[in-house]
Amino acid sequence: MSISKFSSTFARVGAASAALLAPAVAFAQEAAAPAAAAAAPALTMDKGDNTWMLVSSALVLLMTIPGLALFYGGLVRAKNMLSVLMQVFMITAVVALLWVTYGYSLAFTDGGSLNSFVGGFSKAFLAGVDPSSLVETFSKGVAIPEYTFIVFQMTFACITPGLIVGAFAERIKFSAVMLFVVLWVTFIYFPMAHMVWFWGGPSSYTSPAGLIFSYGAIDFAGGTVVHINAGIAGLVGAIMLGKRTGYKKEIMAPHSMTLTMVGASLLWVGWFGFNAGSNLEANGYASLAMINTFVAAAAAAVSWCIVESLARGKASMLGGASGAVAGLVAVTPAAGFAGPMGSIVLGLIVSPVCYFFVDVVKNKFNYDDSLDVFGVHCIGGIIGALGTGILVNPALGGAGIVDYSTADFAATYAGTATQVLNQAKGVLTTLLWSGIGSAILFKIVDVVIGLRVSVEAEREGLDLATHGEAAYHS
Repeated sequence: MSISKFSSTFARVGAASAALLAPAVAFAQEAAAPAAAAAAPALTMDKGDNTWMLVSSALVLLMTIPGLALFYGGLVRAKNMLSVLMQVFMITAVVALLWVTYGYSLAFTDGGSLNSFVGGFSKAFLAGVDPSSLVETFSKGVAIPEYTFIVFQMTFACITPGLIVGAFAERIKFSAVMLFVVLWVTFIYFPMAHMVWFWGGPSSYTSPAGLIFSYGAIDFAGGTVVHINAGIAGLVGAIMLGKRTGYKKEIMAPHSMTLTMVGASLLWVGWFGFNAGSNLEANGYASLAMINTFVAAAAAAVSWCIVESLARGKASMLGGASGAVAGLVAVTPAAGFAGPMGSIVLGLIVSPVCYFFVDVVKNKFNYDDSLDVFGVHCIGGIIGALGTGILVNPALGGAGIVDYSTADFAATYAGTATQVLNQAKGVLTTLLWSGIGSAILFKIVDVVIGLRVSVEAEREGLDLATHGEAAYHS
């Protein structure tokens, strides 16, 4: 696939930002008729593929509730534990409803004149979907039930905004979180999922695709869609809300590393569904994604603890858990493309970089990213996205990139410079779309209902001040 010039890229990103700034345009497009697709082969469903995808969907939900909720909950002070649990839990419930109402349609249907950025409303309220509906996987003629695909992608939509709340934990209004999430998934996440993952499928690979997919960028399970997207939004939110009361003056240590370890472990287990499930079929590439997920997390946990030992003289449980999550983040875009040895290298590299941003950059610029969402998810996602462009190379043990224009779907590799440039364009587009868009949405929420709780409520703790109950009773 040819490389667009960067000037053209920035022009298209500018158009994307214009679409974001004009919601009426984004919602007024009832998609123009899509280009006629070539006759597709009859689709067949394998019960094994469907079973694996249903299990994977459950595993990704496990990542969110209870995994992410406990991971974040253990990292805040005891007086804010329940508030974090509540935010993650209710985000899951609200986004699930938005997904089946219009999110799936905006992410995975043709958007006509706006198709580069967002889909249409042809499947709003799941119109036309029934138990017999099938969607094609990555093999021509192979399919899974559309309901299964909808549920699997719904779990991704639920966890992504949940990641953001860790950046401004302990100081945001619950109502502000919920309003922001509704706006954010509508104008940021659903379009991003479309830009990265929407295409015609192997039976119609020449059909119009999303903007980032058309760059030739590859993202197996959501390095851009989930981690960079959420990470940059978290940084914007942390800066716009300001620091916690008493930041760097009071002790704000995690109240329960036990729960954080449990949460991190659930994330690791659930991530097998996240990454291996993104293959959509129960074949060798799902196995590749699973082993890559395992070893990258292991390498990153070891790497973080080594760096921490050298820098501070002791390895901590927090460091081990943070490293594992950083490795999982980095391998997400590479899971089905890299080889196991390449994934280990990716894990070894990502932890020192994330540690630098968490320990040095955050202190240097003095922003209060409460639970290091930017330092781990955004930075780890960038390392993973760019690294994928290198590690997919078959000469380095990678799987190559399938060329759907060939009769046998042969694996190809355009070269390191070409592929890394494609990846960089995808990263840049994500940072601009989510960074600028999130700033606008945070400002809207601040004007409408306000973002921060009062100083009194913050000192009392959000559990009692916001929800009238406590996580613990002594």
